[in-house]
Amino acid sequence: MTESDNSPSITDLPEGCVTDILSITSPRDTCRAASISKAFNSAANSDAVWDRFLTPDYREIISRAVSPVVFESKKQLYHRLSESYIILDHGYLVVDLAGLELSFELSICCLGT
Repeated sequence: MTESDNSPSITDLPEGCVTDILSITSPRDTCRAASISKAFNSAANSDAVWDRFLTPDYREIISRAVSPVVFESKKQLYHRLSESYIILDHGYLVVDLAGLELSFELSICCLGT
């Protein structure tokens, strides 16, 4: 509770509750919520939140990537996967994870090989 009055505030929530709340929002809302308090910032950067934004089979997808997908946190992985294409299976498949939707396409440059 705040010192100025005895009414509860959203910033008084335990980090675990904040993590649960943020994980059912969107990545954009999670990033915005990071500025509310230290607990929100910590939760907004936690792997527990960002793991829920990743597609369930992301481990399989990155294991099939032609170039290694390097990341230090699930948040960083989410941003890497959503900002670019990943070439899979020796260049025969390209996956676009933007918008959390998987769409497999044949790589035009590899059709003739």
